[in-house]
Amino acid sequence: MSREQAEAIARTLRDSPLDVGGEAVEQRALFAQLMASRPRPADLVTENIRLGNTPAVRISIGPAEPRRPAVLYFHGGGYAVGTAAETIGLPAQISARNGVTVLSVDYRLAPENPFPAALTDGLDAYQAALATYAPTRLAVAGESAGGGLALATLLAAKQRGLAMPAAAFVMSPWVDLTLSGASIDTKADADPVIHRAALELRAREYAGDQPRTDPLVSPLFGDFDGLPPLLIQAGSHECLLDDAVGLAGRAATDNVAITLDITPGVHHVFQAVATLLDEADAALQRASAFLSQHLSSTADPEATLIG
Repeated sequence: MSREQAEAIARTLRDSPLDVGGEAVEQRALFAQLMASRPRPADLVTENIRLGNTPAVRISIGPAEPRRPAVLYFHGGGYAVGTAAETIGLPAQISARNGVTVLSVDYRLAPENPFPAALTDGLDAYQAALATYAPTRLAVAGESAGGGLALATLLAAKQRGLAMPAAAFVMSPWVDLTLSGASIDTKADADPVIHRAALELRAREYAGDQPRTDPLVSPLFGDFDGLPPLLIQAGSHECLLDDAVGLAGRAATDNVAITLDITPGVHHVFQAVATLLDEADAALQRASAFLSQHLSSTADPEATLIG
């Protein structure tokens, strides 16, 4: 990793007018501007689709190919900001490295739509994906709050007896809305992106009247037995480091095949600055290898495009 790269990116994030703990409606335009500045691969193709009743964006490098495996993706934004269209950059980087088609879910946001709205959308999208893709050709992924929502979706799917995907991949997952992780405070000075006050506001807006210990709100408290192999990536300089570490421990206890991948010296969802930060590129290459290991490469001759 280039220390100069990391420090320059951290300065940019700290100097940004975006306040992740600010009023959601006001911050959405600023978040969209930040996302628009993120690098996007060449030959990127996107299309607005629907997964069941839920809007989504299909992301591919070159025209979408129905025989490719797919990743159902949940963007970050504290459950309060961001859309699937605005956050194309990171899932596009995943597609560019692996050749998968990414289906990014445009789930409803708090505070206008508190729990369980986002989870309802996630489960609807997952069921629609299963109707098109064999489980062996489908993975679920997400970053930050989207990482938590991806796991909550799988826990809800398990409760309903639905098939599990071939793999799951989460980056800097927010899985404990009780905010019990010590790193929220011990990493506060190192993390240029999030802080306790912001997490408290977003947790309160999202959970509403639902107990934050509900596993579908805070997947850290869930039963992961039966879930697919799980890759968890995080940076050593982020407030949610303990969420990632705690998730790995809990899932491993429940007999899930876990890969915990902590990158030193980098911040929350550092993969979003791929092509600008060497360690972001390296982490996404490791994620690509993980997905290739678990997703079936056998083409389905009868496959059709979803949406």
